[in-house]
Amino acid sequence: MRIATWNVNSLKARLEKVEWWLERAAPDILLLQETKLSDDAAPVMAFQMAGYTLVHHGEGRWNGVAIATRVGVSDIVTNFGDGPVRSSGAGAEVSATEEDFDPFDEARMVSAVCGGVRVASLYAPNGRALDTPFYTGKLAWFARLRRWLEETQDPTTPVVLGGDLNVAPTDADVWDPTAVHGATHVSERERAAFRALLDWGLEDVYRAHHDEPARFTWWDYRAGNFQRNEGMRIDHLLASAPVASRVVGVEIDREARKGKPVPSDHAPLVMDLDEPGQGFDPGWAGADERFAARRAAQGA
Repeated sequence: MRIATWNVNSLKARLEKVEWWLERAAPDILLLQETKLSDDAAPVMAFQMAGYTLVHHGEGRWNGVAIATRVGVSDIVTNFGDGPVRSSGAGAEVSATEEDFDPFDEARMVSAVCGGVRVASLYAPNGRALDTPFYTGKLAWFARLRRWLEETQDPTTPVVLGGDLNVAPTDADVWDPTAVHGATHVSERERAAFRALLDWGLEDVYRAHHDEPARFTWWDYRAGNFQRNEGMRIDHLLASAPVASRVVGVEIDREARKGKPVPSDHAPLVMDLDEPGQGFDPGWAGADERFAARRAAQGA
């Protein structure tokens, strides 16, 4: 079984790309973030035509999470089971003032049982800047996620958290630790919140299988950042032991960050359970060669 996560940065704008990627990678479960759609506007039919059931939790213009599955779906939970978010999106982090921001007014969590695995598609708040309500709200959201795990899940059962967690767990997960020092995504409190999920009984699946440097899932749209590989690893698949023990491969599909129309600023992250899924070239080998040639030229 193949499980993947991808922040698509607008499912409406990226639907053609998502359909292409479903055919390219053939995931059994795809966790989507930042769909930026209301539930009524979710492209359920397009996913059905591709062989998937789409479970969508959105508020309209901002945020939004979804699960696309071809291995069944049951026991759906949204917003940690705490009730509906504000459908107006008035609390959207990108548009909110410090006075009205509340991450629990935003569509950032949907979970279901698919193929015998409890999966959750998560879109953590960005945090904006340290010492702001947006940052403390981000930490509160992570604390609620940890509490949801403690209260409703069991680490000895199959559990997968996937999504854009907006945390680079270590300095190895950013292109230049000095360049991002003192910012969100890399602060010790955020990293501690990430470690708290692991302490509950989850494994950072990508890092367990890859120790190569400079492997990222997000690159800013600013000119040249992707081409120079100035990114961060902030999208994650975290698995409990019964799932982690089944993992036979994990990959970041760098190729999906390319092409037209403008792609998402994130790349899909994929893991295979029990046996390898459909093959695809993630593009890292060629990129490594280009990066090495550029460094050599700069050194010359």
